[in-house]
Amino acid sequence: MTRTDADRALDEALALVSRDPSPHASGPAGDSGPLDAPDAVRSTGAHRAASWPRAREAAIRAGSGVLARSHRVPLADALGEVLTTPLDALTDLPSFDTSAMDGWAVAGPGPWTLRSGAGILAGSDRPEPLGDGEAVPIATGARIPADTTAVIRSEHAREDGSQLYAQRPVVTGQDIRPRGQECRSGELLLPAGSLVTPALLGLAAAAGYDELETRPRPTVEILVLGDELLTEGRPHDGLIRDALSPMLGPWLSRLGAEVTGTRRLGDDPAGAEALFEAVTTSGADLIVTTGGTASGPVDHVHPVLERAGAELLIDGVAVRPGHPMLLARIGDRVDGRHLVGLPGNPLAAVSGLLTLAEPLLRALAGRRRRPRYAVAVQGDVPGHPYDTRLVPVLLTEEHAVPLRYHGPAMLRGVAAADALAVVPPHGARSGQELEMLDLPWASGGCFT
Repeated sequence: MTRTDADRALDEALALVSRDPSPHASGPAGDSGPLDAPDAVRSTGAHRAASWPRAREAAIRAGSGVLARSHRVPLADALGEVLTTPLDALTDLPSFDTSAMDGWAVAGPGPWTLRSGAGILAGSDRPEPLGDGEAVPIATGARIPADTTAVIRSEHAREDGSQLYAQRPVVTGQDIRPRGQECRSGELLLPAGSLVTPALLGLAAAAGYDELETRPRPTVEILVLGDELLTEGRPHDGLIRDALSPMLGPWLSRLGAEVTGTRRLGDDPAGAEALFEAVTTSGADLIVTTGGTASGPVDHVHPVLERAGAELLIDGVAVRPGHPMLLARIGDRVDGRHLVGLPGNPLAAVSGLLTLAEPLLRALAGRRRRPRYAVAVQGDVPGHPYDTRLVPVLLTEEHAVPLRYHGPAMLRGVAAADALAVVPPHGARSGQELEMLDLPWASGGCFT
């Protein structure tokens, strides 16, 4: 499949996600015009759900609008962060002529007379210049003596007494890395906005850096809501195990966030008060809550956000599972913090992570958008009449294979998956190309 074909298929898939198959107000969300335009939402009882593509765009805009911070950190602490200043070469690389191979440094045409004494090793002081017709053993990475014509690899020459004979033609400059071959001092190596990867750390160290100016990782505090959750043992007597606390922290860390803590809050009035205190006093860039986003008698997230004066940016998304997710801004637009409210069902919470938390965190971290791609699905995939569906899939060399156990409360499917397929309303036919959302452990985590 060519990239052009993939882009075309993805555009068609996204168009299907946004297309209204019905003239009635209860039809699916459109995907054009401003966020608060009538075709950007779908009425669903108490809430007006944003289309799935528009919800993700809203999360990106929210994170991009926050004032960027910068700090200086040692190389070892910069991994996964984003450069806020360009990476310029502090020296020529290499900073002197070096040997690219183990062998002999030679001057002039051969055969050559071997210089007496030890050879030249990497890290040695500046060697004595070579005389015409002279050769000296040299190690990879060692400084080249002045007046050297070439380096002959060990396997391409032979010694005979005090003489060295080449076994193949010698080209001037061969196997010598000249000073400045990779870069010159002051040259731009990587621009601001580059993700600090292991390779970037190596380049920075080679160029003479001990510290980097980077954008700090967004901080996240996790609040798990619910009286029915057990922290250990088997489910019993109407109580269930808390599947979200063990999952969300590592997941958010793989998305590049610094998780400052996970707390459990009850559904009683004391829990609601604790939630209000957390929302109004937390120093985290992002608060992630689980459960309590619907309109039930113990669903406290909406009342707490209203009491805190938060601005609801997304209040429900036309996606299954995960419909009652939300995104709110706490405080002003530039310096404010955000809250992502995830549904309490585990796979619905995963849907919320990928729909709202992941694009928001990428924008807060200053990272570019993840490249979009599409894969042909193997077998027909049922769809919702109006909403987007996110379905766990296993990626093969040619297809995306939908997995079973994809109900809102199930994790069995996503635990075996490589990605979630974005299924448009009314479903997809076998062979249709669908957008894929990589799972962080399948895509290299925060280094992608």
